[in-house]
Amino acid sequence: MTELILIAISAAIVNNVVLTYFLGVCPFLGVSRRLDMAFGMGMAVTFVVTISGALTFLTYRYVLLPLDLAFLQYIVFIFVIAGTVQLVELFVRKFYSTLYDAFGVFLPMITTNCAILGTCLFVWLKGYDTLLKAVVFSLFNGVGFTLAIVIMAGIREELTQSDVPKPLRGAPITLFVAAILAMAFMGFAGIGSSQ
Repeated sequence: MTELILIAISAAIVNNVVLTYFLGVCPFLGVSRRLDMAFGMGMAVTFVVTISGALTFLTYRYVLLPLDLAFLQYIVFIFVIAGTVQLVELFVRKFYSTLYDAFGVFLPMITTNCAILGTCLFVWLKGYDTLLKAVVFSLFNGVGFTLAIVIMAGIREELTQSDVPKPLRGAPITLFVAAILAMAFMGFAGIGSSQ
C-alpha cells in the first residue's frame, strides 16, 4: 500500500508529466485560457490515460514480450491509444450524452497528446511490473496533468485582470508562469525519490 501511495504522489506531483517531463505542453498552453475548458481537458486526459495505461500494459506484457515483438512498442501503443480514444468517444456519445457534451471537444485532441504516450512508455521504463501499479501510475499522471492545467488556467484568468507590461502580454507571460510552476513543483523533488 505504501508503494502505491508513493507511486501516486510521484506521478501527480513530484514527477508531474507536464512540469517535469514537458509532455502534453501543447494542450497545457493551448487549453489553459479558461478554467472550465482546462478542467474538462484534464478530466478527459485522466480518463483516457488510465484506460490506455492498463491496455498498453496488458498488450506489452501478454502480446509483445511473449512474441518477441517489443521493438513495435511505440507503434502498437499509438494504435492502442487512438483506438481507446475512438471507442471511448463512441461509448460516451451513445450512453452518456451529457458526459459527451463535456468531453466531446477534447476527446479527438487527446489522440495526439504526447503525455498519454509518455505515460504508457514510462510504465515500463520505471519498472512497474503489475497491472495495479500501472493503473495507479497512469491514473495519477492524469491527475497531475489536470492539476497542472487547472492551476495554469486559474493563473491565466487572473492575468487577464492584471496590468501586465505590454512586451510580456500573451505568450511571454504564459511561458514565465509555466517556468515558475515547473520550479515550484521541483520543490517536491525529495518526496518519492525512489520512484
